[in-house]
Amino acid sequence: MKAPQEILSVWKKFDDFPMETFTKAWFYSKAEGKRQRSVALMKKHRIQYGISGNCFDLAFWLLDEFTKAGIKAYPVGHALNTEDAHVGLVAEDASGKRYLCDLGDLWLQPILIDENSKEFTKERLAGFFPAAEVQVLPKQNEVEIVYHRPNGKQSRQSYETEPVAMDYFMEAAEFSQNHVYPKPLFEKRVPYENEIAHWEFDDWESKLSTSKGLFPEEPLSTIEEWAERIRERTGADKEFLIETLKIYDKMDHIQEKSEDG
Repeated sequence: MKAPQEILSVWKKFDDFPMETFTKAWFYSKAEGKRQRSVALMKKHRIQYGISGNCFDLAFWLLDEFTKAGIKAYPVGHALNTEDAHVGLVAEDASGKRYLCDLGDLWLQPILIDENSKEFTKERLAGFFPAAEVQVLPKQNEVEIVYHRPNGKQSRQSYETEPVAMDYFMEAAEFSQNHVYPKPLFEKRVPYENEIAHWEFDDWESKLSTSKGLFPEEPLSTIEEWAERIRERTGADKEFLIETLKIYDKMDHIQEKSEDG
């Protein structure tokens, strides 16, 4: 089920990348016109602030790296051009076998999705997703992933596996970057004992997901404290985090007023 080395070598360039919506809110507040950043600008921001972006940013960047490496890859996802959109990539090896590559959900490595391959299995698999086992369930022009958590709970994610045309992908990316949800999200794969766990800051709460269970962290009371915790967990620039958390805090208060009114 594991991808061949030529795909993994590209994937591993992103091992230390977070997935976050901070960049979306921050760049939206500064940019005019198109808000889907180029790969060159994403690289510049990563060096400056230690950030990466949302699932569209990560898919766009990973696709660029696959293309440079001579690997056939293309966007896939679901609910594109809506606020529920999610996007990843499918990469093909030299024999044409397809591997799902989803940095936006912080997978540990790509996974085989071709049911007719002799290596394929529908059994639960460890080592592909932080703090969960996964099952790959192919359907016609679609693949469903079932995540099995340590507490027995399940969640599911579906991808339409037909290639998304690049013009439509860029249109959907632009739609996403122009719709900023007022709840901040910053996720990172982090070392924990003998595994890679999943750390998450989501709507002013933080937690660590591991194979041993979910560990909520103590709540904090100030933006500066939250910025320092996120910086410690992810390496992102603290001043960037403070600036962006203030944007989210303002959006949160605006939303509360509109709901009260």
